Amino acid sequence: MDSIELIINLAIIGLLIPTIIYAYRLNKNLTILRQNQNSLAKLVEALNDATHKAEHSIPKLKSVTEHSSEDLKEVVDSAKTLKDDLLFINERADNLADRLENVIRDGRNIKDSVSHSRDFDTVPEKKSIFGRNSQKTLADSPEIADTRSEAELELLKALRAIK
Repeated sequence: MDSIELIINLAIIGLLIPTIIYAYRLNKNLTILRQNQNSLAKLVEALNDATHKAEHSIPKLKSVTEHSSEDLKEVVDSAKTLKDDLLFINERADNLADRLENVIRDGRNIKDSVSHSRDFDTVPEKKSIFGRNSQKTLADSPEIADTRSEAELELLKALRAIK
């Protein structure tokens, strides 16, 4: 029985040596962990503070976003209104330009017909851009000789009417 006891004791000794080595390493790591426990606690505390601040900042961020969204919506609505106004003004300006071009063309035609027909008493009746009929004579209207000044006057009248 002595030999069996000896074998068992040798086996226990063989198993105790790695256990002792493992326990030594574990003790060393626990010592390091205990030394860094304060810094670990500070790290956890900082993480908790950051999480708390983030949780409290979310509602504020949400309200700021909603407010900015409302402001942006107002700006976009205003821009749409201005766009519509500009389109209307542009359309009116195109119409006025077309009417002004017709007035200039008619004025040139009148000037050409007057110089070709050599009839210096009257000018054919013409309808102005404002819808009024007017009979002009060369003696009454020196502007017919200069169609540009007449066109400019018509344009000024039209622009004043827009205001």
